[in-house]
Amino acid sequence: MHYLITGGAGFIGSSLADKLLREGHEISIIDNFNDYYSPSIKETNIQHNLTNPLYHLFRNDIEDISALERIFTSSPIDVVIHLAGRAGVRPSLEQPVEYVKSNILGTVNLLEMMKKYHVNKMVFASSSSVYGNCSEAIFSEDLKVTEPISPYAATKSACEQLCYTWHHLYNLNIICLRFFTVYGPRQRPDLAINKFARLIEAGQPIPMYGDGSTKRDYTFIDDILQGICAAINYNQTSYEIINLGGGEPITLKRMIETIEQTLGQKAIIQQLPMQPGDVNKTVCDWSKAHNLLHYTPRTSFSEGIKKFIEWKHNHKVKL
Repeated sequence: MHYLITGGAGFIGSSLADKLLREGHEISIIDNFNDYYSPSIKETNIQHNLTNPLYHLFRNDIEDISALERIFTSSPIDVVIHLAGRAGVRPSLEQPVEYVKSNILGTVNLLEMMKKYHVNKMVFASSSSVYGNCSEAIFSEDLKVTEPISPYAATKSACEQLCYTWHHLYNLNIICLRFFTVYGPRQRPDLAINKFARLIEAGQPIPMYGDGSTKRDYTFIDDILQGICAAINYNQTSYEIINLGGGEPITLKRMIETIEQTLGQKAIIQQLPMQPGDVNKTVCDWSKAHNLLHYTPRTSFSEGIKKFIEWKHNHKVKL
């Protein structure tokens, strides 16, 4: 199989590329290597694959339709795994237009290329942020997601709807996966677990927004990859929205304590007010993923943190 992975040099994309290459598939990567964080991190993520004849790297942007034309005509593509886009809730408040262009226009460009070049299958990376400040005890896919509280969340919700429209009009087979706070080796440096571990080890204060009671359903990277690969192979229905979570909501305080225990070092906490756009909790109902994809998260939070810290130390990552 030949897979096109957008955002393929990032945290999830490069990890997925490694897994699919090990299975003998052909992989094309598109990534614009922007400066949201140091591009050298992405370069490190992919360096070991550059001499692999099954690995093709395109340093382009999904907003560039002419670049996408060249990619889609270079070799027949079987499945698009669409992970690219502007990430982060707080930065989206400062640059909403850029988020709309990258996330929405970029997605429409890909859908148009799929229609034009007869690529029938997409797996799209959505986000738990679409649930907003949901009052339900657990977030299931049948809840209405009409009240996103950040431009980032709004773009992800819009992309789900656009995916449905192209599915309906052009018979595209699309699975939208709502990722719940992914962490693990290669995690982006701006995300809390990576950032907090770095600051704690350096003896610098960590910012704790709110009183520490906010909850996130953290999902280890290996579990996310399990879900993506299952979605690639799923063919029972032609459009679905499916949660992928860890099944173990963790408070901010517990997250910090787990990192402290793993490092054997106490954090210096700088308590700050809650930030606009941040949700109070995310709690994943992954029963649909289990029923349709046979998905079961296997990595506990404490085990995942240990694996992340081990990777960080072994790779001496410079951020």
